[in-house]
Amino acid sequence: MTSLDPTQTDAWAALVRHRDALAGTQIRSLFESDPDRFTRFSHTQGGLTVDLSKQRVTVETVSLLLDLAAAMNVEDRRAQMFAGETINITENRAALHVALRDSSGRSYMADGVDVAPGIAATRDRIAEFAQSVIDGSCTGHTGQSFDRVVNIGIGGSDLGPRCVVTALGTHCGIHADFVATVDGNALNDVLSVADPARTLFIVCSKSFSTQETKTNADAAKRWLTGVLGADAVAAHFVAVSANPDEAAAFGIPQDNVFPMWDWVGGRYSLWSAIGLAVAVGCGQDAFDRLLTGAHAMDQHFESAPLDQNLPVLAGLINVWNRNFWDCPVLVVQPYDHRLRLLPMHLQQLVMESNGKGVTGSSDAVSHAVAPVVFGGSGSESQHSFMQLIHQSPMVVPVEFIVSLNGQNDPNRDKIFANTLAQSEALMNGLPAEEISQESGENLAAHKSCPGNRPSSTILLDSLSPETLGALLVFYEHRTFVEGTLWGLNSFDQWGVELGKHLASGLLSDIAAGHARAGQDSSTAGLLAAYLAQ
Repeated sequence: MTSLDPTQTDAWAALVRHRDALAGTQIRSLFESDPDRFTRFSHTQGGLTVDLSKQRVTVETVSLLLDLAAAMNVEDRRAQMFAGETINITENRAALHVALRDSSGRSYMADGVDVAPGIAATRDRIAEFAQSVIDGSCTGHTGQSFDRVVNIGIGGSDLGPRCVVTALGTHCGIHADFVATVDGNALNDVLSVADPARTLFIVCSKSFSTQETKTNADAAKRWLTGVLGADAVAAHFVAVSANPDEAAAFGIPQDNVFPMWDWVGGRYSLWSAIGLAVAVGCGQDAFDRLLTGAHAMDQHFESAPLDQNLPVLAGLINVWNRNFWDCPVLVVQPYDHRLRLLPMHLQQLVMESNGKGVTGSSDAVSHAVAPVVFGGSGSESQHSFMQLIHQSPMVVPVEFIVSLNGQNDPNRDKIFANTLAQSEALMNGLPAEEISQESGENLAAHKSCPGNRPSSTILLDSLSPETLGALLVFYEHRTFVEGTLWGLNSFDQWGVELGKHLASGLLSDIAAGHARAGQDSSTAGLLAAYLAQ
């Protein structure tokens, strides 16, 4: 992968000049000069309406950003991904997660092999297995049906499916739990309310050796066999893994191992058999509809011209905020309790994909890359971190997400009003001179808000499986566009591996009862304190 330096392009220089020209412009003045601004800067696709009009952009801004997209070959890079080319160059892999969402019969080639038939066969297996658990024909060791599924995985094997199940809810009589951390308290909390005879475990690990996942799977196995005996494992555990031999050694029969593929990165694996907990917990119909909405956004991203392409336009504006206005943080704020885990899912997607220090050409980056992503449920956030966003000198763009159809929520009017009020307040602020003189000059200074803070608002027609699928894929492709504009490989995560490697050495130190020679004094001192307990 040969990467251009975006800062050396003519398009980047033009954007710098344009930024300087806009420096004194207030966002609200852009509305005053353009009554049709909302129509011009809002876009609808796949049950989503994305309003970009409260961003600090003009028609010229978008045109110049599209020049940058052309200079950084966004269209070519997009085509390479859909064609199954080896765009993950450090791991010599394609990034073909789009194929997982397509049931049209289209071929997707990876290393000269059409992967579509294998995907279709696995999807059929997921549907058959999920239905058998839901209808009770798949039973545990004692012949009882399952009433609880426990997904054991970490990273992409946890965050995506956990977010979806939380958003869509479980309506099939099967309670879904997720265990990721190696902290044993998390698993113990789940097992303390579970019935061994009616609990199904899904172990999600490509290698079947991920430390956290294997530790929790072993603990769950001990809990189960301690009550039901060693023969119960085969009836209560299934695996999603690329290593069926290790799964078999654990006690999981071949028929209960669902495949994972090298061309699917962990944070994009929700759409594969990693979504098995979604199919069991929410129902196969919900999982199918999730894939349908996701595929619709794929089609839009692949075929729409860049100036009408929702993930492209949103990605360009994020780069505009990050690199030209020095915004190091991005807040994602869903005003829907069911989407409360979305910010956590996006933290991995954005920061693991684009939190890189070198380009695809192995050169040090010469510009800022991924922002820090955080967020939370809207109403609660207004009473916590939004204070900083309204009045701090640091400008933090915000993305508000809200459903138009609150599905019989009696408080939906209040939710919607608060969503709009926050974006309006960020844009307009409250000048000190507009505050009542009764407040006094000093208090007016404390009450005033500077405004001119950019935000976007995403309206969902409703929180359905289709719109959720479209929303998640919108963020995936937007992240890809941003990585392309920065010249990054968005599909590896080598920084994650260093800590894993060091942890293995420290576990050996703990087993030996002392630090290794040459260990730094801080690590050695902390280790000694742990060993002394």
